[in-house]
Amino acid sequence: MPAWQGKSRGTKLGYSIFVALCKHAGLLPGYVLLRFVALYYFLFSLKSSRHIYQYFRLRQGYSKVKGLFSVYTNYYRFGQTLLDKIVIMAGIQNKFTYHFDGEENLLAIASQKKGGILLSAHVGNWEVAGHFLERLKTTMNVVMFDGEHQQIKDYLQQVTGNRKFNAIVIKEDFSHVYAIGEALQKNEMVCIHADRFMEITKTTPVKFLGEEALFPNGPFTLAAAFHVPVSIVYAFKETNKHYHFFGSKPISRMEDESKQAYTQRLMQLFVSELEVKMKTYPEQWFNYYNFWEKK
Repeated sequence: MPAWQGKSRGTKLGYSIFVALCKHAGLLPGYVLLRFVALYYFLFSLKSSRHIYQYFRLRQGYSKVKGLFSVYTNYYRFGQTLLDKIVIMAGIQNKFTYHFDGEENLLAIASQKKGGILLSAHVGNWEVAGHFLERLKTTMNVVMFDGEHQQIKDYLQQVTGNRKFNAIVIKEDFSHVYAIGEALQKNEMVCIHADRFMEITKTTPVKFLGEEALFPNGPFTLAAAFHVPVSIVYAFKETNKHYHFFGSKPISRMEDESKQAYTQRLMQLFVSELEVKMKTYPEQWFNYYNFWEKK
């Protein structure tokens, strides 16, 4: 099955070097340094490079040469999204611009005053989007695996200050489900990444980019159980200084629709939308394992 273990990469020293560079010299020198870091991962992270290369070759249909160049570009884009996140959340001066495509859909959900679920994936730059979703004038909660090393988490908290959203950490005792319910009862937004899962998670195979891949049932089952509007959201980096945010029209469970039928419909809508976005922004796919491996 997919070998993702819920842990992120990087070191406290690495983060501190980039933060200091951006604070004192600006974002552009940070991007220049990222070129060398991306090259390091391209040359020495053979396992993840192999998986992302197969993604470009088998899922995007790239040639061998284009696939290799795209692996490097993918590492560089991933580094940019991490650096952008830190710069924005730490309040470091920048010249980012944004286009909000579908913000009115999220405003419509917020205006209903009964909470809402935002489904996203490990593509683009969700945390940058989450930072700017404070425009909705409602509390944002992000459901996540507790995968970063504690020293990195402490350092990022020190640098960026309080996050603009609450983190709901996934627990083995399913206490996070109650936390999600409480947030929705308080008319808050809950963002869930609906692409990754751990070994104990129940999954469903869905055709994605030409072949069936496993997607977790949990996010879609929760949306069906809580009877709150859902939007599929993404934020992609289009240039060094520009981001494009997408928010789909609200999706709701119909009165005569069973929980199972709605769960399946919502999952298919999510996968279809994710496929469209990956055709548009192929180099911002950040799942560094065999996403299409079956149980």
